[in-house]
Amino acid sequence: TGVQTVALPISGEQPALVRSLADEAIRFIDCQKEGPFFCYVPFDAPHDPHIVPEGFPVQYDPKSMPAQPNFLPQHPFDNGDMAIRDELLLPWPRTPAAVAAMNADYYRYVSYLDLQVGRILDALAKSPHAANTIVVYAADSGVARGAHGLIGKQNLYEESIRVPLVISGPGIAKGKRTGAMCYLFDVLPSLGELCGVKGPGTSEGASLAPILKQGDGPGRPRLAFGYRKVQRALRDGPWKLIRYPEVNQTQLFNLDNDPHEMSNLADNPAHSGRVREMMSALAADLKAFGDTASLTVENPKPAAWFPPRPRRGGMNP
Repeated sequence: TGVQTVALPISGEQPALVRSLADEAIRFIDCQKEGPFFCYVPFDAPHDPHIVPEGFPVQYDPKSMPAQPNFLPQHPFDNGDMAIRDELLLPWPRTPAAVAAMNADYYRYVSYLDLQVGRILDALAKSPHAANTIVVYAADSGVARGAHGLIGKQNLYEESIRVPLVISGPGIAKGKRTGAMCYLFDVLPSLGELCGVKGPGTSEGASLAPILKQGDGPGRPRLAFGYRKVQRALRDGPWKLIRYPEVNQTQLFNLDNDPHEMSNLADNPAHSGRVREMMSALAADLKAFGDTASLTVENPKPAAWFPPRPRRGGMNP
């Protein structure tokens, strides 16, 4: 009750609009003479195209880009959406040089976004609310950018589904990093508990407030993920299972030993029991979320995939 709120709209992908979102957030903060308030700033950066203003001084040399340990020229099988828009940003086979050039532009755009976030935080620091405002920084997705032979976010590898989540403010442990697992939709009920605001009983979000206060603690025991009807995944502790029902492919990774998901253990007889258990747990979690997609299909397609023929001019369709 009495909370002043602004939800700034996603306004496009040009740098002037990215800056304008920061400008509006700063204006809103400057207008807050009394609390409480809630300000949500949904930057679209660093979504492509990676355009920054002329004269922006930050540059990255593609030759200095860190090598990707899980780079591949092409994904080893059909993941169900191999030629979606994001995957057309580079032709096949991917090359380290082309990926490095793309990532150099991407890092530059991230730096421009970082500048705008810094401007907002500076405005908050100068305001009378600096000491009693909770700040949340997160992203809606990751992106492959060459990992596993993929470019976009339409997959369930860690590069695409794992996102930054940084929360600071009064009552929150300082300088702590936790391995507790959560969904992004857990953030709002967490803020509600920290601020003494009860959420609706129908909310599926789980509060992270105890973890935020103590700096660590148990999060969700496991996480389920999905992309369209072609990919499903389950994270259970260090174990990650990805299922591709339409091509009857399964991957199993131990993220403690293999954080870049390079060694598929699904066909290892020593892990057959774990695969069965995780498939069963994944099916149960999907059912609980109301996901009716099947983890198996009657007539799977061949897993092999070949890039579409390039159009004239050398780009894939």
